[in-house]
Amino acid sequence: YYWHVKIHGIDQGQVYGYRVEGPSRPHTGDRFNPAKVLFDPYARCAVYGDNWSRQDALGMEPNIASSIKAKVVGNGGYEWEEDQPLGHPFSDLVIYEMHVRGFTRHSSSQVADPGTFTGVIEKIPYLVSLGVNAVELLPVQQYDPQSVPAGNPDTGEPLVNYWGYDPIAFFAPHHGYRKPNEDHCVVNEFRDMVKALHQAGIEVILDVVFNHTAEGDETGPTISFRGFENRAYYLLADNPAEYRDYSGTGNTFKCNHAVVRRLIMDSLRYWVQEMHVDGFRFDLAAILSRDEYGKPMKNPPILWSIESDPVLAKTKIIAEAWDAAGLYQVGSFIGDRWAEWNGRYRDDVRRFVKGDEGMVPDLASRLMGSPDLYRDPGRQPHRSINFITCHDGFTLNDLVSYDKKHNLANGEENQDGHDANYSWNCGVEGRTDDQHIERVRIKQIKNFIAILFLSQGTPMLQMGDEMRRTQGGNNNAYCQDNEISWLDWELWERNNEIFRFVQEMIRFRRDHPCLNAEEFVSERKLPDGSGKHVTWHGIRLNEPDWNSNSRSIAFHMHDFPNECDLYIMINSFWEDLSFAVPDLPDGVCWVRAIDTARTTPNDLITNIQESTSVAHEYKVEARSVVVLRSANAV
Repeated sequence: YYWHVKIHGIDQGQVYGYRVEGPSRPHTGDRFNPAKVLFDPYARCAVYGDNWSRQDALGMEPNIASSIKAKVVGNGGYEWEEDQPLGHPFSDLVIYEMHVRGFTRHSSSQVADPGTFTGVIEKIPYLVSLGVNAVELLPVQQYDPQSVPAGNPDTGEPLVNYWGYDPIAFFAPHHGYRKPNEDHCVVNEFRDMVKALHQAGIEVILDVVFNHTAEGDETGPTISFRGFENRAYYLLADNPAEYRDYSGTGNTFKCNHAVVRRLIMDSLRYWVQEMHVDGFRFDLAAILSRDEYGKPMKNPPILWSIESDPVLAKTKIIAEAWDAAGLYQVGSFIGDRWAEWNGRYRDDVRRFVKGDEGMVPDLASRLMGSPDLYRDPGRQPHRSINFITCHDGFTLNDLVSYDKKHNLANGEENQDGHDANYSWNCGVEGRTDDQHIERVRIKQIKNFIAILFLSQGTPMLQMGDEMRRTQGGNNNAYCQDNEISWLDWELWERNNEIFRFVQEMIRFRRDHPCLNAEEFVSERKLPDGSGKHVTWHGIRLNEPDWNSNSRSIAFHMHDFPNECDLYIMINSFWEDLSFAVPDLPDGVCWVRAIDTARTTPNDLITNIQESTSVAHEYKVEARSVVVLRSANAV
């Protein structure tokens, strides 16, 4: 049933909550509790302050003074100034994954309102200068900042849910991202940010969490959904007093139930129609394919609803195609429009650059957009969202600085976070003054960046990787709302060599359309003589070394209309290797464009007239990437 209430005389700004009568019978799945004030699942704005207490939402006692409440938001009235979603094609997209608060919260950001939607606006010129044209925002829907199991191990003080992957409301922008010290609703500040980003040519993609909520398991608080209709909103275990947990957080949203499906669709439409966002990345999206018993469905109603909805037709939909219970659907996620975070890309590129043996065939597939994973007709390479790092794991700097995670500050005795990081510290764990190790780390960072932007597919960069942001080896900083997670803007000048390299790699990719082809690049020539665009080599021409001992590969990108040739040589071996270079037609020669073993500005030549021509072979230094491009001989 759907229940509707209309109260006359309520005006904009009214604060309210619900109490719902019903039986409290956990053994049957009923968890009504009229003592608890419930947050409206459809509310557009949440309000709370220091009064909010997750602890008070437990048990059976009243919590009116310490609950999160909804606020009435007026309809219309916002001046969008003809703003529209941008509609960049995936093949042109460069995504920047960022945290709204962490982007400007550090004092070095020097913005007027650090840690807010408004603070992001002040840093838009930086994003433009970097060259990204989409931001993927970690959760901005209202979440519970108190949903952290442990405290600070040194002080005992509570830690804070920083990432935001514990939602309370799916329509309300997070109250904590408003301008400080003002009693107002944050809705229009979010809109201001979206409008400003669009004016700069930058799309807005939201990381949305429909797989679970902040109410946790059977010992958790009653904040909203549990108190309205526990059996409708959650997957219950065989014992209805308990929850099925495929999210790793204690509960799982019943996404394919009619009521929940409608809630999700209404939420997505709201963010598109009223907030003008360009797309969504669905956290642990494999959960959305599970039925009421937790079994994967062949045709999940909610996924097909998202795919086919006319309001969402022009939005980008991106799946994190796995869940915490082992369901892994990368390459097989349902539907025709979905793009996917490619976890295989992350792991295979990390292992190759680290120097693991046997990774050459896998690297070749990742470079070409993972055709081994995306075999269905109609799938394009740019539906693979390629990334080396993301919020969940090491930063790029820490990937080359730590062999092991260092998560003690999370208060879970270093038991949380991934152990399979495929990282290498280059000789010393953590910070070092050893200049030789530092140069190796800089080169490895450039290798990762070069491979990312030389790969077919859609590249995604994590906030701060372009300036060597570090978390001190913490690979699960979900609860660190402090300098561990915040972006230190002083790193921009300190590591300008890396920033420039990322900036120029983005430009290089855009200047060479063969690197972001609309269709999979072929190594087979068609009967009419067309279609052969890549040829594989090793250190010797036409002899790619696919065996398990090899740590090097080369490939020739050629025969693209109105495009120069590229010759890319990648050496993850710990010794220098000399690569033979293919012949070119008379009057055309190879010139060096990129060499990650060189220091700035010679690592990436922006003016081809200043580059050095290359004859029959090129020495690729240990652990480095080289790109040659064809040019008219002088």
